[in-house]
Amino acid sequence: MSRLFIYGRVSTSEQNPENQHLEIQQAGYTIDPKRVILEKVSGATPADARQGFSKLKEKLEAGDTLIVTKLDRLGRDSIDVQHQVEWFKENSIRLIVLQLGNLDLTSEAGAFTLKILAAVADFERGLIRERTLAGQSKAWKEGKTKGRPKKTSDTDRKVIIERLSKGVSVSQLSRDYKISRASVIGIRNTLAKQT
Repeated sequence: MSRLFIYGRVSTSEQNPENQHLEIQQAGYTIDPKRVILEKVSGATPADARQGFSKLKEKLEAGDTLIVTKLDRLGRDSIDVQHQVEWFKENSIRLIVLQLGNLDLTSEAGAFTLKILAAVADFERGLIRERTLAGQSKAWKEGKTKGRPKKTSDTDRKVIIERLSKGVSVSQLSRDYKISRASVIGIRNTLAKQT
């Protein structure tokens, strides 16, 4: 007989993974408490590096079913999620995602849906990159500079060069202008390249 398991995950200590358990119960699933795995771990952590998820995979057997509320509970990115879905499929374990209408990702319809979701995510990343590059290009055409704004003005840099040539130490200039020693050295080196 197929056993049901729940996996719930939240990223911060302020969040409560029990809410995911309740959501699954409200969807009509009754699950033995010893088959409920809830953990607090960052979504940036690969699924197999999560202690609770790894222990869960050790308990699962062919014919079992795992239920999660959302796709992102399974992995940190589409590659991690696809890897996990493939593992479940290879081990004959059903994987139900409530967010996708109780879809079993190990079925043909589930695999197709997962590919579409991955393609949409890749497309969105591409759009974000295009918008970022367009914004940067516009900013540079308007005269904005790349990187952090300089902490010293052109006048400050000229005075720093003059004071360096008069023997004032890099450390003293660093304190006077409230900039790092590396910044003072960078100003000095820029002058050396120009001469």
